[in-house]
Amino acid sequence: MRVVHVIKVTGISGAERHLLTLLPALQARGMEMHLALLTEPDNPVNEFAQAMQGGGITIHRFTIGHDADARMAWRLRDLFYQLLPDIVHTHLLHADLYGIPGAKLAGVPVIITSRHNDNAFRRRFPVRQVNGGLWRMADAGIAISDSIARFAREVEGAPAHKIHRIYYGLDFDPNAVDRGEARHALRHELDLAEGTPIIGIVCRLVEQKGVLYGLRAFWQIATASPAHLVIAGDGLLRDKLETEVQTLGIADRVHFLGWREDVPQLMAAFDIFLLPSLWEGFGLVLLEAMAQQTPVVASAVSAIPEIVAEGQTGLLVPPRNAEGLAGALLTLLNDLPLARHMGLMGQERLETTFSARTMIEATYRLYHDLLNSR
Repeated sequence: MRVVHVIKVTGISGAERHLLTLLPALQARGMEMHLALLTEPDNPVNEFAQAMQGGGITIHRFTIGHDADARMAWRLRDLFYQLLPDIVHTHLLHADLYGIPGAKLAGVPVIITSRHNDNAFRRRFPVRQVNGGLWRMADAGIAISDSIARFAREVEGAPAHKIHRIYYGLDFDPNAVDRGEARHALRHELDLAEGTPIIGIVCRLVEQKGVLYGLRAFWQIATASPAHLVIAGDGLLRDKLETEVQTLGIADRVHFLGWREDVPQLMAAFDIFLLPSLWEGFGLVLLEAMAQQTPVVASAVSAIPEIVAEGQTGLLVPPRNAEGLAGALLTLLNDLPLARHMGLMGQERLETTFSARTMIEATYRLYHDLLNSR
C-alpha cells in the first residue's frame, strides 16, 4: 500500500509531532509512506524534514507562496499522477485545500483528511463553507478527539459516517528519564534550593494557550507558596507576558526558558504541569506530562477533559479563570501525596488509552478497511 501524506509545516507542534510518530511506524509495518511537504519560501523547516527522512520517509517539497495558491492543487495532482498512491491523507487547512482536490483530479482511490484542531477561524465564512465542500470530496476523516469530531459535524457539516476518532498517542519509555536527576538539574540551572516546588508551562506563547491567566493564577498564590513558575516556549506574546510578570511583581519567581528540546526532562522536574488553554484540539503536551508522572492543572475546554481525568490525573478549571487555577494549584501544592497519586494515575491512563501503539494500529486498520471497501 502506498500512502502520501500532505501537510503545510512552519514548525514542529502537535500535528507535526504526531506525524513523526505515525509515518515511520506505518512504514515499518510494510506501507510505503511519502510526505508532500508544503513550506513557506523563507522557512524550509529542515529539522522536521530531516527527522522524517531519518525515519525512512520520502519527502516531496513544495514551496507555497501565499494562502491562495490555486496552482498548488495542480502541482499536487501531478505528484499523485507520478506516485499513483492508494491513499492520500491530508492534514491542516492548506493541505486540505490543495491536497483533496489534487487527489480527486488524479483519481486517487481513497482520500482521507485529519482534523487536528478547532481554531476559531474555522467557524468563519468562507472557511466553514470551504471545509464543508472538502468533506464532501473526502472519503473519510480522522478526528483526534471526540470534541474535534463534534466540531467537524456541527460547524463544518461533516457527515457523521465519515468521521473516525483516533486519539493521538505517545511513544514513551517510562524509565527513560531519571526523575530525581531531572529535578536536581532544573533547580541547579535556575539557582533554586533543592525541593523548591516548580509549576511548569510548556507551549507556544500565543493567545490560544491562555498563559496570561496562568501568570495571574500564579500571582494569586505567590504569597501562600514558595513555588516558582517555569515557562518553556516562545511566540508572539512573549514580550507582553514578560511585561505582565513585571507589572505583577513576580519577576523573581517566574522563569522564561525559551524553546527547549529537553521536554521529557522538564516534565519530570515539574511538580505540577499547568495548561490554561482557551481551546485545544488535543494537547499532546498533556501526554508528555503524564508520561513523567506529573499531575496536571488545566482548562476544561475542547478535548482536554477527554485526556485529563478530573480528580484522578489532575484538576480542571473553566477557561479564563485565574482564581480557579490558583485554587487548583494550591490544592496540589499543599497535598503532595495527592499530587503524586494523580501523577501515577496519569501515567497509567497514558499507557491504557493514549499509547502510540493504539493510535498506529487504529490508523493501519482504517487504511485497510477503506481501501478494501473501494
